[in-house]
Amino acid sequence: MKILNIIPVVILIILFSCGAGEKPVTDPREAGPSVVEMRNVDGRYRLFVNGEEFYVKGAGCQYGPCIEIAAHGGNSFRTWSTGTRTQSGLEALDLAWENGLMVLMGLNVARERHGFDYDDEAAVAEQLERLRNEVIELKDHPALLGWGIGNELNLRYTNKRVWDAVNDIARMIKEVDGNHVATTMLAGIGRAEVEYIAENCPDIDFLSIQLYGSIIHLEQRLKNAGYDGPYLVTEWGATGHWEVPETSWGSPIEQTSTEKAEAIKLRYQKAILADVANCMGSYVFLWGQKQERTPSWYGLFTEAGEKTEAINVMEYLWTGQWPENLAPKMKDITIEGEGGRFDNVKLQVNAQYTIKLEVEHADMKSLNVRAEIMPEPVELSDGGDYEARPASIEGLIISANTSEIVFKAPEKTGAYRILVYVTDEHNQAGTANIPFFVNR
Repeated sequence: MKILNIIPVVILIILFSCGAGEKPVTDPREAGPSVVEMRNVDGRYRLFVNGEEFYVKGAGCQYGPCIEIAAHGGNSFRTWSTGTRTQSGLEALDLAWENGLMVLMGLNVARERHGFDYDDEAAVAEQLERLRNEVIELKDHPALLGWGIGNELNLRYTNKRVWDAVNDIARMIKEVDGNHVATTMLAGIGRAEVEYIAENCPDIDFLSIQLYGSIIHLEQRLKNAGYDGPYLVTEWGATGHWEVPETSWGSPIEQTSTEKAEAIKLRYQKAILADVANCMGSYVFLWGQKQERTPSWYGLFTEAGEKTEAINVMEYLWTGQWPENLAPKMKDITIEGEGGRFDNVKLQVNAQYTIKLEVEHADMKSLNVRAEIMPEPVELSDGGDYEARPASIEGLIISANTSEIVFKAPEKTGAYRILVYVTDEHNQAGTANIPFFVNR
């Protein structure tokens, strides 16, 4: 198949070459834009920033502590838009610049599954002009790596004209910017999208792929789709809630923080690093925290801001060195006499139960334990959209230590989950939870 467009080499005198953790010495307003290219060198596709090879060691981060990525050996973060209510795109770029990071800046493109009609030419043109203004505002910042046009626009869509709109956006970027790469993020990768984009979208420089548990089969997925070009993996991490076993009442069963860390390590080594020819790096999801089925499923941080074992693993993968202090390992939890995560646990209203914990840590005496019980979410998000966090139910946790947690079941019937956090003195945590159903 046709390889997507490759940006030509541009020679510039530059003031700053960005590397992980390197602090620039000049004001970003004075430095001018970084020149980002994609090159094929000796059969390997790579990004280059101001002439220096740049293999992406990144994380998805728009709401979390993005600047800490550098402290753990990363060199980039990606966003899903050019700003939020709490932080503008310019502020994000400034923080990246101050901490030696590059930003793959997201452009928020409307989704068909949210009701946008790509046959509505006026609406498509209005979107293009909005994005043009966003690109013009940020294009000259030296911490800008490139543009991510939309996010998973192929998720539950039917109208392939979306890709024509994406290419129009990529062409606009080349007209008003010219110094940065442009990609679009796919949910998985399929032959229909690959063939259409290759034939009709010459201004998209490469594809970006988003897979979770199935990323371990990345090589086969690429072959099945017929794609042999360059790519980034712009979302990957814990096994997705759609990929795991469920209870008999439909609650997905979450991995423990240790299981997630082990899976992330394996997936990075066996899938991402394994493709030395076409994979130009990745962004692990999520450098922060969000509610999606549970408050702990995808975030590498807890709601309280503690770092999980997955961050230890990413530091090792990015630097080759383990951090001095490792997070508590949460191996498993079970409800005594009732079963564990995979046992369809059913409890009686107001009855008392005991959870047994399997925890490992270099200094067990330094650990603290907390737990909470919440109902399962009722209105479930789709494709990573906003999901309301269920409120924790007060007064149900009787006692908690590193051996066991004593709790009382809620007084109303229904589906619930008990979440357990084991924390150390270095603001790190191990997490696990059990879904259960309360009967009378």
